[in-house]
Parts: sequence; C-alpha cells; structure tokens
Amino acid sequence: MWQGGSTASVPSAEGFDWFSDMVSSALMPTAFMLREGTVFHAEGSVLDLGPVRVSRFSYSPLHSRRTPALIRKGDPEQYQLGLVTRGSAWFSQHGHESEARVTDMVLWDTSRPYESGSGTDGRNVDVIVLQIPKSQMLLSSRQADRLLAQSFPVGSGMGAILAGFLVGLADNGRDCRPQDLNRLGNMAVDLATSYLTQQLGAAGEAPERTRAHVLRRRIDTFIEHNLGDPDLTPRVIAERHHISLRSLYALFDGQHEGVATSIRRRRLEHCRADLVDPDLRRQSIQSIAARWGFTSPTAFSRSFRATYGTTPNEFRADVLKSAGSQAAGSQPAGKAGSPRTARTPAGSACQAQ
Repeated sequence: MWQGGSTASVPSAEGFDWFSDMVSSALMPTAFMLREGTVFHAEGSVLDLGPVRVSRFSYSPLHSRRTPALIRKGDPEQYQLGLVTRGSAWFSQHGHESEARVTDMVLWDTSRPYESGSGTDGRNVDVIVLQIPKSQMLLSSRQADRLLAQSFPVGSGMGAILAGFLVGLADNGRDCRPQDLNRLGNMAVDLATSYLTQQLGAAGEAPERTRAHVLRRRIDTFIEHNLGDPDLTPRVIAERHHISLRSLYALFDGQHEGVATSIRRRRLEHCRADLVDPDLRRQSIQSIAARWGFTSPTAFSRSFRATYGTTPNEFRADVLKSAGSQAAGSQPAGKAGSPRTARTPAGSACQAQ
C-alpha cells in the first residue's frame, strides 16, 4: 500500500501537526521542535513492501527527540536506515553521534532513545528511510548496536548500489504489483544487510546463518525471475550461484519442499493465475504453460491435475462459466456486460527488478 501527502493539502496552521502525526504513524512516535521563525512545509510518503517499508520525507529544518516515554507509547521494533538525499542532519543514539550529508546513511533503533537535528546548513532535508523489522534483520543486536548513529558514505560500491535501489523504490515502487513489492522488500533487506556487514569490517566473516539466509533469498528471487526458462534446473541454479548441488540442497533441507518441487509449484501457481485471468482467455492453455516453462502439454496437464484435482481445461471452463453466471446475474435485463478495466501490462519495470 502506498500513501502520501504534504502540508500544502492542509491549512498552514495545521501543517506542523500534520507532519508530526504522519511521522509518528509511519515511523514511530517522535517529538519535534521547530526553529524559531521557521515557515514549515513538508511532504511524506510511505510504501509497504510486505513486512518491510520504505518512506520518503522532505521537510524544513527541525529538531526531533524520542524519549523513553515515547518508546513506551509506541515501538514498531525496527531498525531504520536513513539515506540523506538533500541537505544534512545529525543523529545521536547509544553513545554515538554523527553528521550525515548528501549520500550518507545512518542507522537507528526505534527501541532506544535518540535525538536528531536536521537542516544544520539552514536548508530543507530530504531523506529516504528503509524500515526493517528486527525479526527480519540478519545482524545480531550486538552487531547493530555498534553501527547506531554512525554516518556511512554511499558514494561508491555496495553503498551506491543500495542507495540507488532505495531511490528506485521510492520513485517507482507504487507502480508495482503487491507480489513484486514483497520480493523487492526482501531484496532491500539483503542489500542493507550486506552493506551494514561491510561497515562492521567483517564483510568476509558474516555469520553462517546470515550468509545462508541471504543466499537462499537470492536463489528464490533467481528462480522466480527464470521460471519461464524450461532449462531451469537445480544444477543450473547451483552453477549460477557458484555453489555445489549438495550445498544447494542443504539450503532447502528442512523446508517443506525441495528445489525441483519449489520450481514446479511456482510454475503451476503462475499458470493457474493466468488461466483465471479474463484478459488471457483467448490464449491457449498450451501457450500459457509454455510461458512458465512447461514444454510438454501432457506433463503439464498431469502435474496440474495432481496439484489441483482437475485438468487445466476443466479448471478454466469452470472459472469462465462461474464468471459468466455472476456477470449475467448482476446485469439488468437486456443489457450487455460493461467494459472491464484494462490490466497492467505484464512487462512492467517492476518485473525487471
């Protein structure tokens, strides 16, 4: 879900309160203080990426504080990674203090008191915030504590990649489908974890659990983006990720399904979704199956029936019949069905992420 607004949409006397309420709702309860004589204006937007969020704010210079009382009032239990894209700000938390300028990042913990001042040069500040639930953070709390309120440059290398990814999410994320946003949220956490691990000075010594978790996510994303390739096999996946087949199987060990089963399930799920899509009703079942990597119509039909208890032909016929009955029942007598809203083209920029 995407939501946003600005002080321009409310009476000028209410702009500061609007911003305070939005930040407290989108990020965490926070107390703000304006510089004397400041004419305040701000914009803000929030995009849900499954359990992860990315927020963007632009605002006049101000001072913010999160006290123990505010933490008791509301704590999302997140690590929040802020990217400054205009202006400057300083942050203080857990005995650390730093100033962040354009293309710098800062990490803070919503469960600890903190203090911040923005617009130290008198200019407005733009910041993008990646909100990571602590349950999703792959670093230990002790590792994360070492990074709080530290300013990290992101002008090159992994930092530049992460910064570009966050800017792309903030600019284009609202045009993506919900299933794309969940995957993008996972990718954002993986990139942030890799970058923060580098800042610990232990990029090559990340905990085994962290490395395995990140690798599994990358493999899941790779599988999802290559389902249409009929040659997608466990061996291909292992080779593309520079691991052995044994290591690949070990990553899936203990899960409810193996590598090949996961590929087949995802292909069938996409085929099933396409078969119920009215925009694709003129496409043959064989072409839909081929799009998702099934080269044999017989093998596809057999797998589909084993999974869903019906053949693809029967499934599509039942869905179309049900849809036709509902449409007929909802139309006044003697009137044709109303036009449908066009579907978003499948080849969107989101799918290329």
